[in-house]
Amino acid sequence: MLKITSKGRYGTRLMLRLALRYGEGPMLLKQIGEIEGISVRFLEQIVPALKTTQLIRSTRGAKGGYALAKAPAEISLRTIIEALEGPIVTADCITVAELCGKSISCVTREIWRELGDNIASTLDSYTLEDMANMHRQRNIEASSGSQLS
Repeated sequence: MLKITSKGRYGTRLMLRLALRYGEGPMLLKQIGEIEGISVRFLEQIVPALKTTQLIRSTRGAKGGYALAKAPAEISLRTIIEALEGPIVTADCITVAELCGKSISCVTREIWRELGDNIASTLDSYTLEDMANMHRQRNIEASSGSQLS
């Protein structure tokens, strides 16, 4: 089953929250957790992978916390997912053909490769800036819709 885990989903929400605050200084994990409804302990498990891949940076001190290491327009959803989940591979034989003696003549292997490429392409097509703009637009629509009632 192809599935993005909680780590990937929550890590994406953490990154989106940082993108929404980009340029305003770092955020504490406690703040992010409260806004997003994610435990700080879980966020603490996600942060190392995002730091290792240089997607976020940390600042110590009274005004410390976490911030994006790059502009939101420079970070694709694929980059985030791969940092947290690993490479996008739909079948093991895609990366290691030797796992299957039929990999050279296997028609389904090519379909699985194409599927993986399409997933990667879709994730590449969204940046954190795109997602932040989508989030802001939905909040505008939601607040204007509630005023109409």
